[in-house]
Amino acid sequence: MRTWGHGAVVSLLALGAWLTGCTSGSAEDAEPDEAPGQEFEKKRDEGDWRPSRLAECTLITDGSSTAECGTQESFDLSACDTTSLDSLSPQGPFTLHVVGDDILANDNSQFTGALRFMPDGRVFSSGYPMREVRTDAGTFFLSNYGTLGDGRSYRTTLVGCEARGSQRVTGCYVNCLAGAPTFQATFEAEKVVRPEGEGEASGLSLVGEGRVTRGTAADVFVTHGHAYVVALEDPLTGPGGLYVFDLGDRTAPRLVKSITFPGDSYWNGVWAKDDALYVASGVRGVLVFDLSNPADPQFLRALPNSGFLNAHTLYADGDRLYSMSAAPSPKTLIFDISDAKQPVLLNIHQDPSVDPAVASYPHDATANGDRLYVNHWRAGLLILDVSDPMNVVKLGQYTYPRASSHTNRVGVFKNRVIAFEGGEDWGAHLRVLDITDPANVKRIGEYRLSPGVSIHNMELKGERLYISHYQHGVRVLDVSKPKHPREVAYYQTWRETDRARGLSFFDGAIGMRVPGDGYVYVVDTARGLLIFPEP
Repeated sequence: MRTWGHGAVVSLLALGAWLTGCTSGSAEDAEPDEAPGQEFEKKRDEGDWRPSRLAECTLITDGSSTAECGTQESFDLSACDTTSLDSLSPQGPFTLHVVGDDILANDNSQFTGALRFMPDGRVFSSGYPMREVRTDAGTFFLSNYGTLGDGRSYRTTLVGCEARGSQRVTGCYVNCLAGAPTFQATFEAEKVVRPEGEGEASGLSLVGEGRVTRGTAADVFVTHGHAYVVALEDPLTGPGGLYVFDLGDRTAPRLVKSITFPGDSYWNGVWAKDDALYVASGVRGVLVFDLSNPADPQFLRALPNSGFLNAHTLYADGDRLYSMSAAPSPKTLIFDISDAKQPVLLNIHQDPSVDPAVASYPHDATANGDRLYVNHWRAGLLILDVSDPMNVVKLGQYTYPRASSHTNRVGVFKNRVIAFEGGEDWGAHLRVLDITDPANVKRIGEYRLSPGVSIHNMELKGERLYISHYQHGVRVLDVSKPKHPREVAYYQTWRETDRARGLSFFDGAIGMRVPGDGYVYVVDTARGLLIFPEP
């Protein structure tokens, strides 16, 4: 058993007080199946996907073929069950996972994307049109090609090897430049469909919707009777920015102002304290606005005002504001916001325990008192003591192979500190972690849907965990028994007919807040602001 220091005890007590609503019973009342780790502790966490080839096809590179790199004839499909491709239904949106053949040597040799099959026969791969499409007679072949400005030819191709029913296909992927392969991989693609047996909603009802007309909606914060929605700049949907909705009538939220700054409109996170609004800018760090008139935010300054800074997310707790930054280097900025409109930078922390050779950065965080819980992507979930902001100390960590630790929320359940951690990748899902002893974190539960649809953000209120689950919409879990999260409500925000659907893996319910006013506020990448009564 780890001995707690004074600061840790104070932090734990503060956490318990903060989460009184989700603490029930005592240690003696705990049910037998709530003992930590009985099901998961003995099993190694294998990550969200395995680093292995996904199909038996190969690109012919031994000189036995004269076919141009990336053409259908340049692949060896002899080990494939191409007759199964006739069962595939290549219509509508698919999510895509590409795993490089060099994955064992290069852990980052993989990516996610999307395929969209249009009714008129066109196909888009992550928003870009494919010039050659053949999906009949045991064939699945998608290719885009052209000539660069320097005269070199390029080609990107996906060729099917096997279909598993009508909604899943695996195959080979290649990038070619000047007739030679530069990247070889296999892929899996899964059609975007609702989980089996589900309708539009259960236990949640939509009462209001506010449209975001440009950019890709990403996050929301609710205060002063208004919802502040930020959006990302996107080449297909336009510049992002800030959208302000009056919530006087939640059945018809009214857009009262929108703000876009030329050259600075990739805004991914938003938070507020008192009469100050904070926006995470992908260019200038933390943008501070005056909310003295809630309907008309006035820009005050960008912090830390030291040139380019990609502030990706924000989290405020008491008089502290944390901003998680991906570039130019992976750092967490710590501000004093006792004067909300005049944040003071206390420290820029770069965790020394994270291997700089690993592609990792602080993506999101939850804070309470002296504890900061940082989702550090490949490095997993870091548990930090921030009682002295100038001397941040790591107390513990939970990671897993090929981690994409993205978001978390923390609560106290029967005197145990529980973290709900979510990744953002193919196969990403909810992990339930017992972090009572930060030096000995235990995985005790999980919740997962289909591998092709990822979690994005979450909110914990009492014994309910609210999840924005991209194409699977809003999910509400009863976590009163953290080892066994139980879904009690859902709403499918994703509709295939909405603008720009199927052009990105990161599509659908993305951000949410449950501020305690009786409503759940969700942002969907295409639809904008959605409002639901708390179930």
